[in-house]
Amino acid sequence: MGKKVMTGLIAMAFVCWSLFFVTSCAKKQIDISEGVKPPVEEVKEEVVVVKEAPAEKGEVVVEIVEKDLPPDLAKAVMAFQNKNIYFDFDKSNLKPEAQKCLKKKAAFLRYNPSFSVLIAGNCDNRGTEEYNLALGERRAASAKDYLMALGISGDRIKTISYGELRPADPANNEAAWALNRRDTFKLYQ
Repeated sequence: MGKKVMTGLIAMAFVCWSLFFVTSCAKKQIDISEGVKPPVEEVKEEVVVVKEAPAEKGEVVVEIVEKDLPPDLAKAVMAFQNKNIYFDFDKSNLKPEAQKCLKKKAAFLRYNPSFSVLIAGNCDNRGTEEYNLALGERRAASAKDYLMALGISGDRIKTISYGELRPADPANNEAAWALNRRDTFKLYQ
């Protein structure tokens, strides 16, 4: 009978020690009702760049990759990708504000030679799908040609046309159409 009692006491001691260990290691919970703010976790800004993937039949294929970048470079990448250029109805020529924007993009690409860019031409939904795909292609080519004229190698610039398939605003009015007539820019390495 002594062995059973001893085994039971050891098991009970082990359970008590385990509970003590688990509860003492648990994170302290803060009651918000007491007016104390809970700890705020630092949010790390992630930048998405695209990585060129093997393509068939001359298509541009990219896959999105999350990238850890230094904070200053991450901000510059986000600014680069978030700034679109816009076109007039049924036009692919660059407006002065688009040229100014592209000069900034060229400066970024010059100082960051490990990055390349995918330029996507977009249109509003007026016109046939085939026409809009061709117009989107001309718009992307206009931006590519301008960047090349500013000294960026054509090997670092890919173009694609989405035509009317990826609207920024799906509404059917002049304001929405103006937002949809654009080139978007994604960086990749």
